[in-house]
Amino acid sequence: MVRVGSVVLGVSDVPRAAAFWMEALGYVPREEPEDDWVVLVPKDGTGVQLSLGLSRTPPREHPRTHLDLYPESAADQAAEVERLVSLGAQRVEWDLYPDDADFVVLADPEGNRFCVIDTGRN
Repeated sequence: MVRVGSVVLGVSDVPRAAAFWMEALGYVPREEPEDDWVVLVPKDGTGVQLSLGLSRTPPREHPRTHLDLYPESAADQAAEVERLVSLGAQRVEWDLYPDDADFVVLADPEGNRFCVIDTGRN
C-alpha cells in the first residue's frame, strides 16, 4: 500500500511561492531551499507536505489538480479568504461556481488555483 507523501506545485519563482505558502499554511522548509525546489512541511511535523518546483509552463485556467483548504466554518472561511488575499492570493472569477457553492476559488501569487471550503456545511 502507498500513501500520498507530498503535493507538488509548479511555480515560476520558488522563493516567492515558498514565502506565500509558509505564511498561508504555517509550514517550514524541510531542508535548505534550493533555487528550483523546496519541500514545505507542517511545523509540528504532522500533515501533507507541499513541494514547490520550478516550472516554465503557465498555470491552467481550469487545473485538473488543486489544493482544498479546510477552515472550520463559514465565518472561518471568510476570515481565511481575507487573510490569504492579504498575503498575496487573488480572488478568481470562477465561471464554474454552482449556485450554492461552499468554496471560494483563489490563486496563489504564482497563479496556481486553490479552494477555501466551508466545511461547516457538510
